Amino acid sequence: MSEAYIVDAVRTPVGKKGGGLSAVHPADLGAHVLTALVARTGIDPAAVEDVVFGCLDAVGPQAGDIARTSWLAAGLPEEVPGVTVDRQCGSSQQALHFAAQGVLSGTQDLVVAGGVQNMSQIPIAFASRQAAEPLGLTGGPFAGSEGWRARYGDQPVNQFHGAELIATKWGISRRDMEEFALRSHQRAVRAQDEGRFDREIVAYGDVAADEGPRRDTSLAKMASLPPVVEGGRLTAAVSSQVSDGAAVMLLASERAVAEHGLTPRARIHHLSVRGEDPIRMLSAPIPATAHALKKTGLTLGDIDLVEINEAFAPVVLAWLKETGADPERVNVNGGAIALGHPLGATGVRLMTTLLNELERTGGRFGLQTMCEGGGQANVTLIERM
Repeated sequence: MSEAYIVDAVRTPVGKKGGGLSAVHPADLGAHVLTALVARTGIDPAAVEDVVFGCLDAVGPQAGDIARTSWLAAGLPEEVPGVTVDRQCGSSQQALHFAAQGVLSGTQDLVVAGGVQNMSQIPIAFASRQAAEPLGLTGGPFAGSEGWRARYGDQPVNQFHGAELIATKWGISRRDMEEFALRSHQRAVRAQDEGRFDREIVAYGDVAADEGPRRDTSLAKMASLPPVVEGGRLTAAVSSQVSDGAAVMLLASERAVAEHGLTPRARIHHLSVRGEDPIRMLSAPIPATAHALKKTGLTLGDIDLVEINEAFAPVVLAWLKETGADPERVNVNGGAIALGHPLGATGVRLMTTLLNELERTGGRFGLQTMCEGGGQANVTLIERM
């Protein structure tokens, strides 16, 4: 069978809402990391066969196929196409899957996967709500669907409701979530101080480091915050941050590695995606992980490091309870609660961090998964070279 290799990966710092990247056009964020990727790998950019990006809320500056726009904004060859995909929060992880599948199928040899999102400029869910209102379409993407209502009734369909359902089902207290969130910040700060992100980040102007990690947070500060919903357990402290950023990686076939003199850093070992209850929405990483391990014949004991997106603290805590995974191998450099979650870019950002941490620690296998709108979850397994 053909192999698909990760040659290199690079990302911007993750900017906080209203922070150092907030005024940057999304295409320029994408162009920035594409330029860096071409420079670092030394590839002839004309040899790239496609550019696959993740991006949500594709309106305004994120509309018009941001993958293609970013490539052209970088001054790269016009003959190279681009396509933008939306699997909600997992969009750039899905972009990675599509790129790898093109290489694994033997139909492509060099493909760039990535993602970009500027949430400061375009708020989450803008495309499904505010952008539709001038057209007289209100209530979001499910309102008015007879089939949806027949199946799911009028239950709320949003991440906060899903996260609360998870906390209730798995018996996760507010204190549990706050302790997890504090640990995320502490791990991210430690990673910054030890330079663990240095190889993967390319500074954008004066922004050279992730802006989200808080050095002065505490359990007492978290406990003082009001819940998102009255009577609920979730607060802003245990939720991912609104963020801006971009990330890309180069995937190559064995033939491309030989022809272009490339040095692979990892091999794609497994790709899959699963779905479950779209109302609870955020618990799909649990069955998706079980599916991936069954398909590969591996156990979690074989996995050296895990990156599971911290959309909300109960997502990871429920996954840990169900899988029995060692928390010391999971999100070891913090997650989206501390580092931020630029929706369309997070999938490849996570993989970039996972790749570098496997190399730093000498681990062999890394697993990445993340919850996604619609009750879905991608799982990617890589093997360090």
